[in-house]
Amino acid sequence: MRIDRDSLSVIHNREAQRFEIHIGEYKPVLDYRLNGKIISFTHTGVPKELEGNGIGSFIVRTGLDYAREQGYKVVPLCPFVDVYIQRHDKYADLRWGEI
Repeated sequence: MRIDRDSLSVIHNREAQRFEIHIGEYKPVLDYRLNGKIISFTHTGVPKELEGNGIGSFIVRTGLDYAREQGYKVVPLCPFVDVYIQRHDKYADLRWGEI
């Protein structure tokens, strides 16, 4: 299934501590846990039917942009988020413990 990322909107579900995108019956997510000024991203999930559309990167970028806007430091417990930060230098300063 091909998806136009420009038509997507990310919902910040604060109660569930997750970012979500609703695409028909599918719901890609980025889960997190907040502890003071530290946000730990714990899981990125994209249904198999939607893989290859850049949706995981899209939702992670949204989460990282939110972290920056809020002044949070990031702990990338999710391997996908960790690799995304490694590949995108503009987010390197968000890592908790990094100088």
